[in-house]
Amino acid sequence: MTPSASRYPAVYAAWKADPLAFWDQVARDIEWSRPYDKVFDPYGGQYGRWFVGGESNTAWNCLDRHVRDGNGDRMALIHDSPVTKSQRWLTYRELTTEVATLAAVLLEMGINKGERVVIYMPMVPEALIAMLACARIGAVHSVVFGGFAATELATRLDDCRPVAILAASCGIEGTRIVEYKPLLDRAIELATCKPHSVLLLQRPQAQATMVDGRDHDWSRRIAEAKARNLTADCVPVAATDPLYILYTSGTTGQPKGVVRDTGGHMVALKWTMANHYGIQPGEVFWAASDVGWVVGHSYIVYAPLLAGATTLMFEGKPVGTPDAGVFWRIIAEHKVVALFTAPTAFRAIKKEDPTGEFIPKYDLSNFRTLFLAGERADPETIKWAEAKLNVPVIDHWWQTETGWPICGNPVGLGILPVKHGSPTVPMPGYDLRVLDERGMPVAAGIPGTLAVKLPLPPGALPTLWGNDARFRKSYVEEFPGYYSTSDAGFIDQDGYVFVMARTDDVINVAGHRLSTGQMEEVIAQHKDVAECAVIGVADDLKGQNAAGMVVLNNGVNRPAAEIEAEIVKLVRDVIGPVAAFKTVMIVKRLPKTRSGKILRATVRQIADGEAWKMPATIDDPAVLVELTEALKSKGLATNAKAPVD
Repeated sequence: MTPSASRYPAVYAAWKADPLAFWDQVARDIEWSRPYDKVFDPYGGQYGRWFVGGESNTAWNCLDRHVRDGNGDRMALIHDSPVTKSQRWLTYRELTTEVATLAAVLLEMGINKGERVVIYMPMVPEALIAMLACARIGAVHSVVFGGFAATELATRLDDCRPVAILAASCGIEGTRIVEYKPLLDRAIELATCKPHSVLLLQRPQAQATMVDGRDHDWSRRIAEAKARNLTADCVPVAATDPLYILYTSGTTGQPKGVVRDTGGHMVALKWTMANHYGIQPGEVFWAASDVGWVVGHSYIVYAPLLAGATTLMFEGKPVGTPDAGVFWRIIAEHKVVALFTAPTAFRAIKKEDPTGEFIPKYDLSNFRTLFLAGERADPETIKWAEAKLNVPVIDHWWQTETGWPICGNPVGLGILPVKHGSPTVPMPGYDLRVLDERGMPVAAGIPGTLAVKLPLPPGALPTLWGNDARFRKSYVEEFPGYYSTSDAGFIDQDGYVFVMARTDDVINVAGHRLSTGQMEEVIAQHKDVAECAVIGVADDLKGQNAAGMVVLNNGVNRPAAEIEAEIVKLVRDVIGPVAAFKTVMIVKRLPKTRSGKILRATVRQIADGEAWKMPATIDDPAVLVELTEALKSKGLATNAKAPVD
């Protein structure tokens, strides 16, 4: 490796030498209404608790302190919605007023500190305002992705038992209007827990019917509060009090309510903005995600505002709203310095515009860094982005549970040399190990389960909502003393981490454990491939066989059989006959969640003829029908079952 001038080695070493002193120093960037008694209490909670005894308020640290310090006229929020052809700008002063006003309305609706509020909204400024208003009064928000099925929303209502729901009448998915209110009404009907109030934002694209005595008109209540100059002050809450509950988007079983506590969350996120993402106050940071996901929570709403930066909210798609140049238009128009998105978004752009013809049409001179996370960033996608954009492309890895990066390339500390296929190195707070099936650490380069030595750092989940036992079973019982990420990978001799697949996606072919991620990495090297996914299909003789699904770049019109044969040869040449790779199917699209994750486990269940459930987070259920037919054409899914309710 080439020597680096990065401060990362010294910073990571300082954390490891004295974790409590490290986090105590970092926590001084947060304003506390009551100082904490202990940086860390090892006897609290499931593995210890951070900043015990301290009190603060997230909305104060995100908004009011910036206004007080003379930065009220700095831009806080830019909203860009190509689907409605509208834009909106709010300064820190204006955003503080909007949040304080909504918070006052929530208090008048009888919502108190510690009570839960479900937010069921699209990517509009009011969604961000709603989250901060809950934080302002100490209510615990649980954002459910707008448009979730009624049964899934009802499940979440019964788990977190909210007293109120903040919702919008509709969302816009590309050119399609999705009415939320019928789904919301049905969910409340199905749920055992009935919230007493609904505050509804009526959007002009779809006006919803109101329920007398329960539903309140958002715009009218806000207008009335402003006419009375009604605002709410920030309520101090304990550092260990929950800020929010976010349900994981698992494809099976009961969703898990990940809890995020107040103090550690602020401390960790504030640190990441300057040190990991390299963002300074006043700069424009864009996380092209949704507030329904953890990326939206951490890096659309909270972290940029904690840092005094400008956050950009986007209501649209990377392609089709109106074309594959929309990202470049937004970066140029709003002077975005850093973009954080999923590799899936870039694969979609690359598929539509493989030569990058849209990019030179825009002035990207302010753009410094592209960050990728959410799905594994295959080297070919990174290389394409590097070549076309001429900026550093930073892969990093984290989870809903951790709330911020486990591994990354810390731009603010000085970029480390890039290794394609690696999210680089662990961040301070994460003592990352690779464990074998017995829970023993393995040598450099040997694959296993990636696990974090306890305790988890500030900002990571302390537990699951109302279910400590499930937290222990899901994360810490398999390897005592460690948090299991359920991701498989290895750490090389330079300390670089390689995340190859979910542990469920490591397949066993004739006794050989093979990574589907490694196969996907090879397939993506084919010049005609836009994106791909590999699954393990049950085989009576070998245990499992690998099967690949491939989406081609636009404009490719060669015979499918010819391309499929080339891909099989490529995998066998690079990985070897041990891969036993012989099944490839060219498909129009892959099944994905709305956050861009490919639903490999569901496809495997269909291929194996297992009972399966339609994932609540799926972007378009019709894709699974298409894929079932593709699998059958290859002699798979011959016993495919219909989805169970």
